[in-house]
Amino acid sequence: MPSKLKDNLNSQYFEAANRLKSKQARRRIVAYVESYDDIYFWRTVLSRFEDDTRYFEVMLPSHEKLGRGKKSVLMNFVDKRIGPDMIACVDADYDYMLQCATEQSRRVLEEPYVFHTYAYAIENLQCFAPSLHDVCVAVTLNDHRLFDFEEYLRQYSEAVFPLFVWSVWAYRKGKHNQFSMTEFARVIDPGGFNVFDPAPSLVHLRRKVSTRIRQLQQQYPQAKEEYLQTKESIKSLGVTAQTTYLYIQGHHLFDTVVIPILNKVCNRLRQEREEEIYRTAQHHMQRRNEMSCYEHSLQDIRQMLKKNTGYVLSEQYRRIQQDLEAYLTTTRTSPRT
Repeated sequence: MPSKLKDNLNSQYFEAANRLKSKQARRRIVAYVESYDDIYFWRTVLSRFEDDTRYFEVMLPSHEKLGRGKKSVLMNFVDKRIGPDMIACVDADYDYMLQCATEQSRRVLEEPYVFHTYAYAIENLQCFAPSLHDVCVAVTLNDHRLFDFEEYLRQYSEAVFPLFVWSVWAYRKGKHNQFSMTEFARVIDPGGFNVFDPAPSLVHLRRKVSTRIRQLQQQYPQAKEEYLQTKESIKSLGVTAQTTYLYIQGHHLFDTVVIPILNKVCNRLRQEREEEIYRTAQHHMQRRNEMSCYEHSLQDIRQMLKKNTGYVLSEQYRRIQQDLEAYLTTTRTSPRT
């Protein structure tokens, strides 16, 4: 297909192509995503909606151009390319928190053929707290519950929630240059901690958050009422003090908070398993064979976390599913009705 034609494909093109197929053929719906990493996530989301009448093809905005990211995906809306047979699937980022305060937020939240994660990004969902123990088991083949991920991320979320409200307020008011997301991420960096005693790290985190909040209160003394309104608005979107981790910058949560914990927990779980092999092996040859077998069974932490699908139990995933169900209800269930 000529590149110019490829670059001008739109929902009407795929709708017409679907109509040309036999009545038994399935309807093809193209789902544009932001990056390579998003393809697998949205494939897992969309798969359950495929049947003998339709299927989805998840792809990047262009096979010819290297443009990536949300802006590139949403340009398909500007160009009037998105429609019933061509949808956009993006990270919510802060657009969900901004609630149409910007043009991009309006597109993400109001356009019927744009779907978003509700959580800040797919990385947040991959770090869904109730699923992290399973990731450790997949990596180490050791089912010992060494660390309470749910409790830690609950306390972490409660510690950063008051500053998160300030961050959303700043972006809604156009004051993100005075309190940027980069600075917010720096403040809520938990730093090093002991797997067996994470409390000191949380105490240090709360101290940093309190310090920055006092500075913001002094800088914006008239913003108290707006802060409280923002807090209630955020809660109405489904954000709670206990789940803030799902709405902060995804890369920060993935790389700075969760991966360091997983590294320490998995290292300890591997050590436990190796010690068990050394303790129970009856002779040197058996010990060597068992160790070799175990080492070959270990998985990479980062890759296992990226492939983690435990988020299917999350409220955010349920809401994505609801949006897709509503979209499919209002569009044709067959390419030839």
